[in-house]
Formats: sequence, C-alpha cells, structure tokens
Amino acid sequence: MIPIGGDLLEAENEEETSRTYGIDFAGGKATGITDGLEAVRQAVYKILQTDRFAHLIYDANYGSEITGLQGRSEGYVRSEIDRRIREALLQDDRISSIEDMQITINGDEAVATFTVVSDYGDFTKEVNAVV
Repeated sequence: MIPIGGDLLEAENEEETSRTYGIDFAGGKATGITDGLEAVRQAVYKILQTDRFAHLIYDANYGSEITGLQGRSEGYVRSEIDRRIREALLQDDRISSIEDMQITINGDEAVATFTVVSDYGDFTKEVNAVV
C-alpha cells in the first residue's frame, strides 16, 4: 500500500530550530531547554572546549584544535589560533562569521577575543590557550 497525503516539499521549507538542553557548566547540571542566541552561546562554548578527534562520539568536524602551539613563534601562534577558531565555529550552520579577532600573547598564554555573528544575534567570546 502506498501512503497518501505526504508532501516532501513542505518539510524542506520548515525552519530548523536550535532548541537544545540548557547546561549549567559551572554547576554541572542541565537547566531545562534553551533556544536561539543562548543555544548558540552554549554550542560555541562546547565546540571550543572539545578537542577535535579526541572523542569518538563526535565526527571529525566537531571541536577545536587550539592546543599544541607551545614553542612556536608569535606570528605563527596568532595566525593558527585565528584560523583554528574560525574553522571550528563555522562548522555550525547558525554561525555566519567570526569578526574582530584580537589575540593578545603574554608569556605562555594567548587570549583571543572575537565576535560571533549568528542567525540569532551577535556576542563576544574570549578564549585562552597555552602557547
């Protein structure tokens, strides 16, 4: 028997939601459901805290590689941190660009500050890396 009444074209036009479980990272517990800009903030945090290729549960496009830059020149560190953060975050379809990247290196620590431009709004993020 052939099903009647379904339309594949209708499903393609529906907008995908960014609803997900909210996580209180400091408290280590779920806080309910989150959506929109707060869900994107949470995704950015999770992507940057997850080492790419380290966990089998994630595919090769998830996570970041902002570690492993110890002993490199300052110019190399700046360009690689910029590239690696952009590459990691732009895998998320809700994020359209990373802007105003500023990297400060002080001793063996680098701090990258940037603006995440998403479908739900913009926000500033800061990331620390050991160099």
